Amino acid sequence: MVDLKAKPFYLNDEQIAWVEDTIAGMTLEEKLGQLFVLLKAGPGVDEGQIKSTLDSYHQGGLRWQGGDKETVWLQNTTYQKNSKIPLLIAANCDDGGVGCVPDGTFVATAAQCGAGEGTENAYHLGYVAGREASAIGVNWMFNPVSDIFMNWRNTIVNTRSFSEDTDTVIANTRAYIKGIKDANPNMACTAKHFPGDGVEELDQHLALGVNTLSVDEWNASFRRVYQTLIDEGLESIMVGHIALPEMSRHLRPGIADADIMPATLAPELLTDLLRGEMGFNGVIITDASHMIGMSATSRRCDAVPGAIAAGCDMYLFANDVEEDLGFMKAGYEKGIITEERLSDALHRILGMKAHLHLYEESVRIPDKSGLSVIGCEEHQEYARQAADTCVTLVKDTRGLIPVDPEQKKRAYLVYVQSTPTTKGYKGDPVKAVVIEELERAGFTVDVCPNFHDLEVENGVSPMNMVHMMSHDSRKDFLDSHDIVFLVINVKGYAQENDVRLRWSCNHSRELPWYNEELPTIGISLNYTNHLIDVPQLHTFINAYGPTRTHIRAAIEKVCGKSEFMGKAGETVFCGRWDTRR
Repeated sequence: MVDLKAKPFYLNDEQIAWVEDTIAGMTLEEKLGQLFVLLKAGPGVDEGQIKSTLDSYHQGGLRWQGGDKETVWLQNTTYQKNSKIPLLIAANCDDGGVGCVPDGTFVATAAQCGAGEGTENAYHLGYVAGREASAIGVNWMFNPVSDIFMNWRNTIVNTRSFSEDTDTVIANTRAYIKGIKDANPNMACTAKHFPGDGVEELDQHLALGVNTLSVDEWNASFRRVYQTLIDEGLESIMVGHIALPEMSRHLRPGIADADIMPATLAPELLTDLLRGEMGFNGVIITDASHMIGMSATSRRCDAVPGAIAAGCDMYLFANDVEEDLGFMKAGYEKGIITEERLSDALHRILGMKAHLHLYEESVRIPDKSGLSVIGCEEHQEYARQAADTCVTLVKDTRGLIPVDPEQKKRAYLVYVQSTPTTKGYKGDPVKAVVIEELERAGFTVDVCPNFHDLEVENGVSPMNMVHMMSHDSRKDFLDSHDIVFLVINVKGYAQENDVRLRWSCNHSRELPWYNEELPTIGISLNYTNHLIDVPQLHTFINAYGPTRTHIRAAIEKVCGKSEFMGKAGETVFCGRWDTRR
């Protein structure tokens, strides 16, 4: 039996009565529907379609897809007005309110916060995320990311983890949650991705994740993070499709390798460890169920009820909603999901809704006037503060910085971006921002061509490749330029396990042949580990974000207008000696 008066619910008798009465009034289909957090299909807001979906599926939670702040507010409030039982509406706000809506505020990445002194930036990150998400009707934050960045090759965690240091992760996740709660006490937080990502380089979107730590190593790191948050009243935990084999072997002596499953399907990790040893009483939700870390390890008809049987309370997303609901019902009818397990899950789901006061209309349906907080000047100032205090000078081994634009005015810009993935590509707008900010600082800017841009501008032609492989004489280059900026804006998602710097074509003139010809400054606008691919550079900066705020802060610091205050951890050097030169 779930103790709803205990942490993290703290319900009173009246709230418990609401939970019990609500569950007692449900049909079996409604009970099973509560186990799902579904993704809204299609753009726009069609109230008839929304009502039909709710009447058919009885979902317990919602994630949406796209839309500006007014559209998302209308969508979320329409869902709440038409749902028989209040919905948990969730958002991923890793970087601030921009995780909710495109007009939200990009405050900072977790890696950026971890590079700064103290936890004020992580607090502001949570505070802004909480305010802006609340304005559009969100009540459940799928944050903070509680992973530890132990492996520099792991790019799915790279900027999402607060640090490679356990204590820094603990301090910043606590600060993030405090920011959320100060913004909205009726917002639940979620630590992810239990049992912990960042140890290996694989992305669970593409393969089963494996946390290879020993039991003692895991207890000294990830367990400390989760135990701290659990003890302080964390409402929910998102479980990754990540195996923890040494712990599974410890808890299930003799378990065969073939039976070691991702945590989402491993009762020894959820029921025995997380619920039992660690005492977590809140809601456990799976990570997205379409990820290969789960879907390639079990048949879906087994995984859908199997996740609930293992100890998860909610199942994130559906492949085919009616089919997945059928799989869940079949699992219940076969006894895979016992009556007790279903009851416990429902009590935690409804218990969290009561804990958040979602039975009160004024709580679950925010006033539209609150949208004015999204992207407001106060929040933008927090972003500027984070950039000023966290942008990091990783190395400057030849003492190039500060740079006087009057003395080294003629800049050559090499802008390296992610490879375009659509025929609709028209150029990377961030490049224009970099040019504008360099010019604002006093540089004149000559831009190195990019193969993808040449294909757009000139049409598909073999001459574009010839142009990219051609060089001026060294003398002409040196006569025309004083300094080189190599700006890297590379990021990937669910397409390759280890995202690395990729030049726009082979033998490209972008390559750092200029490194010993002229003073060269590398600036990363995303990942922190790019030195693995440009170890030759003697000056390198991690700016952490591709926004004007981050770009301006980095360039001003290059020019000596303010000091670099961010601190680099060991992972930026990628375990090599040559990256430090």
